[in-house]
Amino acid sequence: MIKISRLVTLPAYILEEEQLHPKASGEFTSLMHDLTMSMRMIAWEVRRAGLNDILGLTENTNIHGEKVRKLDEYSNDLIRRAMDHGGHLCVMASEESDGMIKIPRKYKKGKYVLVFDPLDGSGNIDVNITIGTIFSIYKRVDENSTKSGTLKDILQEGYKQVAAGYFMFGSSTILVYTSGHGVHAFTYDPSLGEFIMTFENLRIPKRGGYFSTNMSYSHYWESAMRDYIEYLQTPSKDGRRPYQFRYIATSVADVHRIIHVGGIYLYPENTERPEGKIRLVYEANPLSFIVEQCGGKASTGKERILDIKPKKIHQRVPFIVGSYDDVSDYEKFVRGEFPFPKKKK
Repeated sequence: MIKISRLVTLPAYILEEEQLHPKASGEFTSLMHDLTMSMRMIAWEVRRAGLNDILGLTENTNIHGEKVRKLDEYSNDLIRRAMDHGGHLCVMASEESDGMIKIPRKYKKGKYVLVFDPLDGSGNIDVNITIGTIFSIYKRVDENSTKSGTLKDILQEGYKQVAAGYFMFGSSTILVYTSGHGVHAFTYDPSLGEFIMTFENLRIPKRGGYFSTNMSYSHYWESAMRDYIEYLQTPSKDGRRPYQFRYIATSVADVHRIIHVGGIYLYPENTERPEGKIRLVYEANPLSFIVEQCGGKASTGKERILDIKPKKIHQRVPFIVGSYDDVSDYEKFVRGEFPFPKKKK
């Protein structure tokens, strides 16, 4: 499917956006060029991963105690090496790295901050299901500084993002991107070596007919979540329910489908993980920024995700995103308002 009014490449689109900022220096454009270059390299490795013995686990674990898969390790290292010397960044942070990723002393320090999940859905690598890379870009707190970035530069609220996006590696390589002026999708054409716009100004339906969640946690959910899922699965007289269940277990893929067809993606807190599972800084914030730019809503169930002040790089949060009315309904369940009041203890 292609839904565009004009034929435009990603570099051309970013240059167009640069014209909206009279004081632009071209630094952001160069940053995005370096980032997309690394994504093309990752996409190439994903396609031949089995042949190159990249699939499978390494002997290492990341800071979350999770086994690091070979392609995770490769992607994390590739992005770091592609981005640390361009002079555009002052600091980075990644799911796979413990603490800040500092820019080497010998390189110029720029005014931007990059945070990323190098390979979302890595549990799907070995079975050839869609995986992706999530990223977010901020301006450093003191834009005039030429020193190394600090933790304060990384731990900014999501509403301060300059740009965010995700790359999906599946039957094709797709970038979904926003800089606060709508959401656009670009598909990589290997023959041209360019990302071509295939969707412009994506808009998520106000209400959908799908829900996506990890049902294996159902016995650990709070009552509001159990009641809400029961509500979605209960037929309604108007035929709007039951909602259909879909779950890929790669956040970018599940959210990508919800953006196109509408509905809700839920990864709430539970008794085993009272803080939630999705990481705020480099997963929840960029995906929430994209969903809101599409006209959707992103919430913990109690508050807007983009308003949360991060306290640490790998902080987790409950993560509920999707069609505006669907997420609003879930929030009502959390408050015990609609349509099944929360059971009193």
